Parts: sequence; structure tokens; C-alpha cells
Amino acid sequence: MLAAMAVSCSTPAAFDAAGTFEATEITVSAEASGRILSFDVGEGDAVTGGEAVGAIDSLQLHLRRLQLERQAASLRSTRPDIDKQAATLREQIAKQRTECRRVDNLLRDGVATPKQKDDADAMLRMLESQLEALLSSLGNSTAAIDENSSAVDLQIAQVDDMLAKCRIVSPVTGTVLAKYAEAGELTTVGRPLMKVADLGRMYLRAYFTSEQLAGMKIGDTVTVTADFGGESQIEYPGRIVWISPESEFTPKSIQTRDSRANLAYAVKIAVENDGRLKIGLYGEVKLR
Repeated sequence: MLAAMAVSCSTPAAFDAAGTFEATEITVSAEASGRILSFDVGEGDAVTGGEAVGAIDSLQLHLRRLQLERQAASLRSTRPDIDKQAATLREQIAKQRTECRRVDNLLRDGVATPKQKDDADAMLRMLESQLEALLSSLGNSTAAIDENSSAVDLQIAQVDDMLAKCRIVSPVTGTVLAKYAEAGELTTVGRPLMKVADLGRMYLRAYFTSEQLAGMKIGDTVTVTADFGGESQIEYPGRIVWISPESEFTPKSIQTRDSRANLAYAVKIAVENDGRLKIGLYGEVKLR
């Protein structure tokens, strides 16, 4: 018996740490208020990131957008045509310049008087001033209309954003873990609708002592053994993706190689899921 006890005490631990599998879970909440028109997913269904799985009533927003479009069209229709409105004055200025040149020629020939030249030049300056004032007025009017039109365009963009938030979309590709609402119910902004997790990559959260941590770094490969109960155990290659910067007391449900260690560091190990790994499944880690 003493010999058997000595052999068992000298046998190294079958694993260096243990923990449970987890996944990155995301709670999808409503971004708009209203009645849920459709919500066609169930627990266990696969969803694609960016793909709509439901919709919230958006009729009032659609009507608001149509109203803003009509308002923008009305504003654009009042935008003045500067070239057409200034065409008459430009034509008068061109004729007056011709008249000024004619008076200059007559004055050189001694037929016209200096007063006639002064009157022609004054008329030209008056017409040019009128054109400048008209262009300034039309330019200010156009700028004001453009500013108002831009403000309406921004309101349309705001409504478009609100319309987009009426779509229930999963931000990631994964599996629906839980569903908290059904079609026909009223929802408000921030109400949880479903919980989604990417089960393609699982993480084993295990705890290691500071002594073990000395020989570990992010990126190291380890061997992870998933325990399905009984004699059913499957090994998976794993990679360390996160090491806690702070120590904590080891959870009572977690075992380490050195059971006397009270303080340990949490480590996340990424494991590619072949479809058999589940959240909460027990697993063991063997350092290489």
C-alpha cells in the first residue's frame, strides 16, 4: 500500500488547469420604438451578420420622409435663374457701351459735346451698378435657398438613419441563444430582443498560477481536452489569446495544477468549434 501511494504521489497531473467553455455573446436590442411587424428567428437558428431578421413599424417615418422630399423640391423650385434675370441688364449695358463708343467718336469729330459723353458714361455706370446689385441680391437669395435645402437634406438623412434602425439586424454571424420578443409586441429603444453568439470559435477560460504564467505568453499553443462526461473526451488544439493582467481568487469550481494556490490568473484559450463544443462545457488544458 505504501508503495502504491508513493507511485500515485509521484505521478504528474494529467492537466495544468481547467475551466469552462464560453463564447462571445451579443445582446441585440431595439434601436426604435413601435410594434414589431416581423421577427422570424428562433432559438438555435443561424443568423448572418448585417442581415435583417425582423422589422419594427416605420410608417410614420416613411410619411415624414415623403413630406421632407416635397419640402426640398419646393425649395429648389424657388431657386432663381441668375443668368435669365440678369440677361436684360447685360443687354442694356452692352448697348450703352456701344453708345459710349459712338459718343467718343463724335466728340473727337467735334460733333458731340463733353456733356453728352458724361451723360453716356453716367448711364453706363448706373446700369453696371444695377447689375452688380441684382447679382448680389440673387446670389444671397440663392445661398439662403441652398442652406435651407441642405438643412432639409440633413433631416432626410436623419429620417433614413431612423428607418435603418427599424430593421432588426444581427451585428455578427452566429447562433441565436435566446429570444426575448415576438412579432406583434410593442418595443422601446434599448429593449433586448435576442442574444447571439458566434459558436464557430469557442474560448476556454482557465486559471493558472503565477508559477505557470511565467512560461506562458499570448499566441502560445496548448492542448485543450473537452470533457463530455464518462469516458468521452476529445482533444482540440488551442491558442492563448488573452491573459488577465490582474490576479484573482480561483473560483471554487475551477481546479489548477497546484490546488494550494489561492490566487491565479484568468486565461482565455481560443478553440475552433467542430460543432460539438457547447457553452459551459468543462475542459482541461495541458501546456506544451
